[in-house]
Amino acid sequence: MPIMTKHSLRHGLNMLLMAGLLTVLCGCWDIKDINHRALPIAMGLENNDGGYKIYLLIPQKTQGREETKVVTGTGPTINDIIDQIGKNMEMQVDLLHLKVVVFERGIAERGLGDSVSSFMRSRFIPPKTIVAVTDENLEHLFDHLKSTSTTSGLEIYNYFGKNAGWSPQVAQTRVWQIFRSLGSYTHDVVIPIIKTGRTTTLDSTGSAVIKNGKMVGRINSDETLLYNAFNGISTQGKIEVMNHASVMIVSESLRHHTSFEGKQAVLNSRLTLKVTILETKGAPDAVVINRELNELLTARFNRMFRKIQSEKADILGLGQFFRTRIPRDRLKDWRTDYYPGMQLNLKVNTIIQDDGLLKLKA
Repeated sequence: MPIMTKHSLRHGLNMLLMAGLLTVLCGCWDIKDINHRALPIAMGLENNDGGYKIYLLIPQKTQGREETKVVTGTGPTINDIIDQIGKNMEMQVDLLHLKVVVFERGIAERGLGDSVSSFMRSRFIPPKTIVAVTDENLEHLFDHLKSTSTTSGLEIYNYFGKNAGWSPQVAQTRVWQIFRSLGSYTHDVVIPIIKTGRTTTLDSTGSAVIKNGKMVGRINSDETLLYNAFNGISTQGKIEVMNHASVMIVSESLRHHTSFEGKQAVLNSRLTLKVTILETKGAPDAVVINRELNELLTARFNRMFRKIQSEKADILGLGQFFRTRIPRDRLKDWRTDYYPGMQLNLKVNTIIQDDGLLKLKA
């Protein structure tokens, strides 16, 4: 049996010590404390001589006070700008907690494909991040968000939060939904349009219609409500004002039936709304209120559908209902051969669930 010398014993102990240190350090050597990270709430992108200018709204704590700052950078690509901003900051820029991306309208009209594909490819921005478009200068918008913030810049995120300030008249679109629409033959999207508010942090001015990644038109807030209802996003709490009454929508449901008449696609849809009456003018009965609400919503929906149909933008995803009826090799022609001549018959059925403590005429 070999005799272990003092030298070999020391060597063995050193090897054991190194193995122990590797075990302790494995996976932790490159971790940075959260206090050394910059976690932007919102990012803004605007055109800059064919490249981009980026705005980052970053919360920070100074002497116990919650504040926000706006950091900007310019460059040919988004990743290059983020690298440049990170190089000049005392903290690491971490976009994995980014809540909202705001595009200048010019970029939306030029096309969001490159930007959104970059987000998905690099994975430095979560796919669930909310996307918005603005008509106004981004510098003015971000300065306004910074100067009016009392919650470390979270106002813009809470504006889209269903548990906070979201309204059913505002669209909710995320990065992954735009990316999905880029490769879809039958499904386009809308993106909410925002601007600085005069007495509020933000105002909604409708939604941008995005076809193949490009903004081709817009719909107003009332039409966005119908878009949300058609896509199964709750319209609860929305108040509609007619000639003789104001009602609050409590719930909605939608049913569809598809068919082909020759080569024309036909979709018959039935939207059922349960409402509560809030106030009345004069003494209308339930029949009058139902008729006024049905006529109001039907006319509004038909007007919106004609508009998006003329733009060949299928934001309602109607092509999805006909995917099994169209040959696979013809699906790519949905927007040009089928959608422009499609017939959509929407019937609105209103149920007064609660008179709102007002006694209606029988």
